[in-house]
Amino acid sequence: MMRPIRAACLGTATLVTLLACTPVAAAATDTGSAQARGKARNIKVLAVVQQLTRFPVTPGSVSQGDRVVVRSDLFDKAHNKVGETHGTCTTTRGGADEAEQCVVTYTLPGGQLAVQGMYFNYVDQGPFDNAITGGTGKYDKARGSVHSDTLPPDPAYPNTVVRRFTIHLV
Repeated sequence: MMRPIRAACLGTATLVTLLACTPVAAAATDTGSAQARGKARNIKVLAVVQQLTRFPVTPGSVSQGDRVVVRSDLFDKAHNKVGETHGTCTTTRGGADEAEQCVVTYTLPGGQLAVQGMYFNYVDQGPFDNAITGGTGKYDKARGSVHSDTLPPDPAYPNTVVRRFTIHLV
């Protein structure tokens, strides 16, 4: 039996967001390797959870070893789909002070980003920061971080968890 999911774990997973400035398609087109150009770059996207499944070790509780598998669509400021996230999280500390270690791949125009890190406060859907550990294509050798905030309900995306991801490439 699976426990009800009130929110999504993304960023790693756990990922869900509204583009606040440059659309990802445009940003991905000219980002190239921010590291190679010696220039930091931010990409902001909305992540809308499409699928999220929790596999509990002990049904009805949050326990060490629980797994979450999540997939989200990524959208730019104009609500155009510009990519996806695919990730898994493993609960490392159960109970009310839950912690999860997550690994997520962001597919964007021109390549992919590999992201991982800890996610705390799953039940409260608090913000989190994860590390960019690498990438492919235009994001080859990418480094930086992803910051995630859960947004209030958005009429454009009814009945789903939405997060804003700020991808900071250095």
